Amino acid sequence: MTEPAVSRGEGVFFPARRVDTAQKHVLAIDQGTTGTTALMLAADGRVTGRGYQEITQHYPQPGWVEHDAEEILERTLLAARDAIAMAGVRPDVIGITNQRETVVLWHRDTGKPLARAIVWQDRRTTERCLQLRNKAAFIAQHTGLRPDPYFSASKIEWLLKKPEIAFVARNGRLLAGTIDTWLIWKLTGGKVHATDPTNASRTLLFDITRLRWSKELCDLFHVPTDILPEVRPSAGDFGKTVTSFFGKAIPITGVAGDQQAALFGQGCCGAGQAKNTYGTGAFLLLNTGNKVPRPGDGLLATVACDEKGGAAYALEASIFVAGAAIQWLRDGLGILFNAEESERLARSLESNDGVYFVPALVGLGAPNWEPRARGTIVGLTRGTTRAHFARAALEAMAYGSAEMLAAMARRARVSFQSLRVDGGAAANNWLLQFQSDVLGIPVERPDMIETTALGAAGLAGIGGGVWQDVAEFIGTRQFTRFTPAMEKPAATALMHGWQRAVRGALVWARDKGEEAGKTSKRRSTAKKAARVSGSKTRAKSKSAGRRSK
Repeated sequence: MTEPAVSRGEGVFFPARRVDTAQKHVLAIDQGTTGTTALMLAADGRVTGRGYQEITQHYPQPGWVEHDAEEILERTLLAARDAIAMAGVRPDVIGITNQRETVVLWHRDTGKPLARAIVWQDRRTTERCLQLRNKAAFIAQHTGLRPDPYFSASKIEWLLKKPEIAFVARNGRLLAGTIDTWLIWKLTGGKVHATDPTNASRTLLFDITRLRWSKELCDLFHVPTDILPEVRPSAGDFGKTVTSFFGKAIPITGVAGDQQAALFGQGCCGAGQAKNTYGTGAFLLLNTGNKVPRPGDGLLATVACDEKGGAAYALEASIFVAGAAIQWLRDGLGILFNAEESERLARSLESNDGVYFVPALVGLGAPNWEPRARGTIVGLTRGTTRAHFARAALEAMAYGSAEMLAAMARRARVSFQSLRVDGGAAANNWLLQFQSDVLGIPVERPDMIETTALGAAGLAGIGGGVWQDVAEFIGTRQFTRFTPAMEKPAATALMHGWQRAVRGALVWARDKGEEAGKTSKRRSTAKKAARVSGSKTRAKSKSAGRRSK
């Protein structure tokens, strides 16, 4: 039995291929930083359809990164329709996972964005966040996070200073949200303004212990609570899509931020289980069960999902640039033809020859959290080639991950026997072997590395009754295992070289920051002196005037 047709675009239909429609199907939408992936999964776990659409990156100023929210919606619909057309059957439920922290503000009545979305990588609010460092303990206590431009609150605050947006807010017609909220609002025809705890926990506005928006934090960032979305369970009811999008109204029953979705998709739903996702950035999460972890050592506390899609907790290390460094070598410097070439170039060298790349292209995340840092490359000689650049970019992913996994082990008092990995860069065998070497433990890659989308599918399937829990959803998973092949002294020496390079980058950033502070102070002193001088001049002028009279 087949359905008569499947829509790829509004008004455009393709004949459906013969499929087993007795099985339920789940559409997983993974809206990421560089594009949207859509997967169709059957109840038996098979991927029956796939779609991908890239999105445009906008860099209006140094350190600024923006997306067009309307383009995100358009490309998401195209990717989803491609996956549905390939599967030949419409989905029963939809799951959404998304780039976290990125924010959109739009008009409640028109549904139109009032500005471009400010992306998680954007650093325009650096100075504001530095001003809030005296509130760091209070912020960490409630959110598990730290004041950094990475998170959503300062981005929303910045946008609210625009007169045209402030006007809409004063009139009660403004809505705000992360990308999941934007997509849910549009897909449901403006009927549902909601998010889930994993996305809310990345805003700096959400109390992760009470699992609700914090009025104190909203006041701190001057964000009206009435513009924020309702928070619903990750495996829950997020409304139904407008019929015209996919040919029928489809329930949205699962939502999670990309890294928590990947943790769920890897089956790491119990305390002590960890994963690393190599995407645009690298993100390590350690599930701590129902215990709220204490942030520290550069680690964050965040909300995750339990085996049934309810709230759990995790320690997280956020490394801002991982796969994005390879993309920069390809698109920015033009020294790679494609991402796959990086593996061949890395293999062509017997060692890194002392070349280290600190990819602080948008500041440094864990463990240093230095927004003023910028990328540095050290150890260059006349013998340095593009192969060294490629290898250094791959090595940087492994060094940063090893550093943070060690911090997690200390913080949570656990001993890792292996590390599960996923994400686009996890397809690079050289990287995973090197990661295993510097960690000194096996690294396991699942046969399906798109675990972010898989996690969204799992949450939607559990929320929609396709599966009972994560164990039934995952079933028997196959892994490729990479085991350490490097002697420990060699791995230790490489890590020392990396740490030395990072220290150099930090010195550069902080010297620059101190100099900027001194310059600002000198300007302030000069302005004050000018005001005093001006006052004295005016006083003398008035006195002279009185004498002449």
